[in-house]
Amino acid sequence: MASMTTAERRGYQQICRADGAMMVIACDQRGGMRTLLASDPAEQAKIGNDILGETKADITRYLASRAGCVLVDPICAVPALVDDGIIDRTTGLLIGLDASGWDKSPEGYRLSKLVDGIDARRVRALGGTGGKIMVYLRSDLPAANTHNIAILEQVIADFAREDLLLVVEFLTYAVEGESPEAYAAKVPGLIVGGTKICLDLGSKVLKIPYPGSAEACAEVTRLSGDVPWAVLSAGVGHETFVGQVEVAMANGASGVIAGRSLWKDCISLDRAVTKARLETIAVPRLRDLEAIIARHVRAT
Repeated sequence: MASMTTAERRGYQQICRADGAMMVIACDQRGGMRTLLASDPAEQAKIGNDILGETKADITRYLASRAGCVLVDPICAVPALVDDGIIDRTTGLLIGLDASGWDKSPEGYRLSKLVDGIDARRVRALGGTGGKIMVYLRSDLPAANTHNIAILEQVIADFAREDLLLVVEFLTYAVEGESPEAYAAKVPGLIVGGTKICLDLGSKVLKIPYPGSAEACAEVTRLSGDVPWAVLSAGVGHETFVGQVEVAMANGASGVIAGRSLWKDCISLDRAVTKARLETIAVPRLRDLEAIIARHVRAT
């Protein structure tokens, strides 16, 4: 099991709350954020990186300042968050390396992509506390993972050379011809299997989907040992995510990296609307998550 170096541990401390639990606000989406800001594809195409950057700045002001860390992309959000004084000096900053969307192999497998020119050294130059890489994995189909495992190996080695914190995320997906019911039944095993792949490659901090049950969460914790893992929201409704966080934290999760479940129905092309909704809707949701985390951290 890979252990954090002193520098990585310091970075990890900076993305955690004072009690040691991860509480990170994720707003590194680009394409997904455009679809939330406008339903019409033609209108989505008109939404430039500047508008996405302003939206991410508002999320950072209203949520990340309370949570302790924000996860953003390297295209729309930085260096403006730092250079314009938007992010508080005490707020951690994770920068995502993964590009929007995916390519497809001839077999229909998802092939993850990286943002051009973004590596560990560039993350540091942008003021990042650390980086985040996301890949797609199907642990039951080794042939589906060759390309994405190579990306993980490359990025993990790069961040190790720079002695910089890296959060490793994976998502699962249904393959062509797989029914929703068949896929759903496999999800707990796919998340446990994906966790093992990431750990075997040397991951030191994990961001993973809700494993699906208390038993699967406990198995992820057992496999991870001293490697902390945070559950992501995957855009589910707030009440659903609250229940997932409760189960995950009760079974060994080290915190939350939450995005759309907090702000997906709060953002608007009218920034005044965004700010009002973040304050009145998203902030109370964040407090709900913080209360769950605080209860379980105190219990450990």
